[in-house]
Amino acid sequence: MNKIVFNIHALYENDDFMINSIKILQKKNINIYEVYSPFPIHNLHHILKLKKTNLSFLSFIYGLLGFLFSSILSWYIMIYDWPQNFGGKPSYSWIHNFPSFIPIIFELSIFFSAHFMCITYLFQSKLYPWAPSKNPDRRTTDNLFLIEIYIENNFEFLLKLLKKNGAIEVNIKKMVTNKLISKKLS
Repeated sequence: MNKIVFNIHALYENDDFMINSIKILQKKNINIYEVYSPFPIHNLHHILKLKKTNLSFLSFIYGLLGFLFSSILSWYIMIYDWPQNFGGKPSYSWIHNFPSFIPIIFELSIFFSAHFMCITYLFQSKLYPWAPSKNPDRRTTDNLFLIEIYIENNFEFLLKLLKKNGAIEVNIKKMVTNKLISKKLS
């Protein structure tokens, strides 16, 4: 038996209308699949009840990796390979010269943390340059906000609810197993 699923895209001109509509949909126990916005909206992830990411832990690990790399690099360059005498300090021990290495250790820790965290974020979000776009409507990159909902039946009630709460346009895609049928309502 073929299963019919309706993919509904509700477009909004204002983020306040969209957030209000999200809260109403959540009260009606309608599952929101995805939300698209032209800019980050403060506290949207709390409203959507998204799970916490592990980027902060990875940032710490990347910073620790930068700390270790810069410590080994400063030891190898300034102590082992080419010892130099700066300001009369002994050049035979890394620990005695540690205060003079603090700026490079700090800078490389921040460098590793920031760059590897950005790369990790891009790969987790699948935003690398050759990745296919997941955005269903290009206007959400400019000035519109979109709520994407999958529902199996009773979408007429949902259409009225979305229109009543500020949606300027509602698009419906009917999916029967693997087939995709589009219908545009304005």
